[in-house]
Amino acid sequence: MNRLEPFAHQKYLNLETFRRNGEGVKTPVWFAQEGELLYIVTLGSSGKVKRIRNHGRVNVAPCRMNGKVVGSWVPALAREVTEPEVKARVDRLLDHKYGLMRKLFGGQRAGRGARDTVLEIKLLE
Repeated sequence: MNRLEPFAHQKYLNLETFRRNGEGVKTPVWFAQEGELLYIVTLGSSGKVKRIRNHGRVNVAPCRMNGKVVGSWVPALAREVTEPEVKARVDRLLDHKYGLMRKLFGGQRAGRGARDTVLEIKLLE
């Protein structure tokens, strides 16, 4: 089975990032998949982005909107991606997947002057 198969028909991904002391912080997020990679768009100033900048080791699992995991946790590496063409591609993927809901929530953040960033996640073997 393809390791990404459990994420194929899911709307949410639980992303576990790690503080400097090793404590895990779990956050349910919207995500898109392209090939062997998963992508998240989130606020660049968020805690999860700061933790990933410090250490890219993460765990991911498919989940419900409330964060309840519906599959197995998988170790992965995450990194921030800053190329504008990647951001544009990921935005299109997320718009296609989430439609009007993403436009509504994305518009609210943009209206507040918030700056988004893209996180790229690669599952470990």
